[in-house]
Amino acid sequence: MRKTIWIPATLIAAAAVGFFGFAPGYVEGAMNQIDGKPLIAVSDEAKALHKTLSIVDLHSDTLMWNRDLNDRASRGHMDLPRLQEGNVALQLFSSVTKTPKNQNYDGNGADSDNITLLTVAQLQPVKTWSSLTERSLYHAQKRDDAVAASNNAIKAVNTASQLDALLATRQKDTRPVGAMLTIEGLQNLEGKAANLDRLYDAGFRMAGLTHFFDNELAGSMHGLKKGGLTPFGRDIVRRMEAKGMIIDIAHLSHKGVAEVLAMATRPVVSSHGGVQATCKVNRNLTDDEVRGVAKTGGVIGIGYWDGALCDTSPRAAAKAMKHVRDLVGIQHVALGSDYDGATTVRFDTSKLVQVTQALMDEGFTAAEIRAVMGENALRVIRAGLVPRAGKAL
Repeated sequence: MRKTIWIPATLIAAAAVGFFGFAPGYVEGAMNQIDGKPLIAVSDEAKALHKTLSIVDLHSDTLMWNRDLNDRASRGHMDLPRLQEGNVALQLFSSVTKTPKNQNYDGNGADSDNITLLTVAQLQPVKTWSSLTERSLYHAQKRDDAVAASNNAIKAVNTASQLDALLATRQKDTRPVGAMLTIEGLQNLEGKAANLDRLYDAGFRMAGLTHFFDNELAGSMHGLKKGGLTPFGRDIVRRMEAKGMIIDIAHLSHKGVAEVLAMATRPVVSSHGGVQATCKVNRNLTDDEVRGVAKTGGVIGIGYWDGALCDTSPRAAAKAMKHVRDLVGIQHVALGSDYDGATTVRFDTSKLVQVTQALMDEGFTAAEIRAVMGENALRVIRAGLVPRAGKAL
């Protein structure tokens, strides 16, 4: 009898160890890859310039995965050591709370979810298994825990004063990395406006309205209906602007983008993606949408993966950035890597000098490179952290 019971129990234990111990890391390693293609040669001039930059990346999904941000990882695209090697001043970390099964760029329903299984496999708190709001609050806590454990190597950025303090500290001997929280799809509101206050209080300062499916706020570029803003979505846009939260139009339907740009009174961001002029993929911005973002004073973050560039080379990223510059001006170009977002890229964050070199090769001046690599994003973020009453946080 004992033997009959012992064998199944052993098998169950082994399966549990495999599921909880190895599966999450295996999944991440399979989904976030470096393609291994040749990098471009980097000149001493580019290396010297890169060291002087205040680099800002508008989008990474690293908090979704089960690893410590402070530790160098053998998988994925980003962690503190690699951020330091890439000379990143400020990294925006997104909270991903739901993705559809068989995810694609063309049409996804909202009736399935990959993240639920991930939360269980990663042994996240039980309340995150069924609540999208709690998943984001858990990601915010992960950011705060990483900050607390970093010995001042990571600094939370929730306010304009914290941003200014970060940049001032980086002018001295120590060069901490700032960490700011964003949201990839406000389905995590769970249809309740009051949850926006909870997320804001947890430190979130930028949010996209949709991700890969239509939700209560708007249609997604990858949804089934791809409609515009709902009354709830319009209300949330107004509340975000009043609170000092930056609106991100990445993944939003074309109709939704037009409606947000028409009602926006603050700079709008497209945090990660590309432009259809250099890569005709439906998630990328049309020239009219680029002009619309520029009209608000916002920025377009260019990513490094195939869906954004139709390539993964740093030269392709530079060409997309050049198109935005030539169309609406250098002040509207920024970086939006989508690192650790189930993407395959040519280089991880430790090798961001690849972008600096590619921009130099494309004829960008040193002043333009400074703007693209961080100054433009810093301007928009500072503006976005000012509540409607006019007092900077």
